[in-house]
Amino acid sequence: MENRLLNAKATLPHYNRDALQARIVHLGFGAFHRAHQSVYADILAAEHGSDWGYCEVNLIGGEQQIADLKQQDNLYTVAEMSADAWTARVVGVAKRALHAQVDGLETVLAAMCEPQVAIVSLTITEKGYCHSPATGQLMADHPLIVGDLQNPHQPKSAAGVIVEALARRKAAGLPAFTVMSCDNMPENGHVTRNVVCAYARAVNGELADWIEANVTFPSTMVDRIVPAVTADTLDKIEQLTGVRDPAGVACEPFRQWVIEDNFVAGRPEWEKAGAELVADVIPFEEMKLRMLNGSHSFLAYLGYLAGYQHINECMEDDNYRRAAHALMLKEQAPTLKVKGVDLAHYADLLIARYSNTALRHRTWQIAMDGSQKLPQRMLDSVRWHRVHQRDFSLLALGIAGWMRYVGGVDEKGQAIEVCDPLLAVIQSAVNNSAQGEARVQALLGIDAIFGSELPKDATFVAQVKNAYQTLLEKGAKAAVAQYAAAL
Repeated sequence: MENRLLNAKATLPHYNRDALQARIVHLGFGAFHRAHQSVYADILAAEHGSDWGYCEVNLIGGEQQIADLKQQDNLYTVAEMSADAWTARVVGVAKRALHAQVDGLETVLAAMCEPQVAIVSLTITEKGYCHSPATGQLMADHPLIVGDLQNPHQPKSAAGVIVEALARRKAAGLPAFTVMSCDNMPENGHVTRNVVCAYARAVNGELADWIEANVTFPSTMVDRIVPAVTADTLDKIEQLTGVRDPAGVACEPFRQWVIEDNFVAGRPEWEKAGAELVADVIPFEEMKLRMLNGSHSFLAYLGYLAGYQHINECMEDDNYRRAAHALMLKEQAPTLKVKGVDLAHYADLLIARYSNTALRHRTWQIAMDGSQKLPQRMLDSVRWHRVHQRDFSLLALGIAGWMRYVGGVDEKGQAIEVCDPLLAVIQSAVNNSAQGEARVQALLGIDAIFGSELPKDATFVAQVKNAYQTLLEKGAKAAVAQYAAAL
């Protein structure tokens, strides 16, 4: 299989792969990592002689991804999709591929304790941090955390695995590594630090002190639209390259990476591959989470309810297009602290990216895990608007869209497959409340999502109830049209 991929019609890894060292252990070998961080490393190896390679790890799930990668000598294809043309590159920076449940946790921990390892990075989605999205703190009662604290030398959670690896490095006299989150969370480095250090303190106070003194947790902002891989995606990649690649992934041409330059054991020269190394990532994170991810969630819930399966279909509806653009500029942009960025141009660029007909990014995929996403994508902005007495009607509509969506039945009476780590809590609120204002009140009572203050804000509650009622009476398409007409 290696020879077949190395003969693909694509940009190929002609650099010396044997010279690469697995300096980065990455937890979460999913589609996004393959299309984003690995591509930066591949460009550095191909164009700048970098020897920074990856040891790719999945802890829970994704066994087939790792098996496919191993089968291909750790090579895989990334295809960039635009309406005009597709281009492909075969990425060669993975040195090893491991799965904790297939290869054994000891093998994973041993890889993390190799002397050359300088960074452990993560793309485990928001729910993988076992934290409360409303507070950013470790959920000590999370089943994975409870289990790990009972058996800290055989952990299953990402925090548990990182702390056990650091404990072993400390005991062996090895230096600490940097822990770098590449997930879509505000202050993702701070959240990671909170979770890792709180877990470590529950295991061993002296170890926690050592981690706090020796490990850095840089924040990052990552951006590239990477739809979930489908059979159709793999067919198109095969047509493009002439090679079937079950580990292949497709994405948009655009990519961005803003990284807080705070590493304890060195880092690749990512800036040579187009990344931005800065002192403070948080303003960039907020910009992306609110303007891009917030409008994405808005379109996902209201688009799905209207029968739009893909984001580009939402863009073909002028009311959805106008509403999303207005949400970005009128209700998200004013809340931001970022300097030196033309936010109007950024909004226009996002609309153009959403309109890419080749992407076919499913609204259902973006709608997943809403309990983990709403706080940073919409609720933080609402809090800003309440302090400043500003209008947030589109944000209220987006939140109401989520509430309508998690009711589990669409406008045609068909079941919605709701995927969320708080699904049991959400379903309890839905099942124990009548449709309408009581449903809104019940969902607002989920403290892990809405916190304790917003549900007491009469203006906020009234706006969400009003938006929800509009969705019930008119349906999502007409409701968005009504809100767009008021712009």
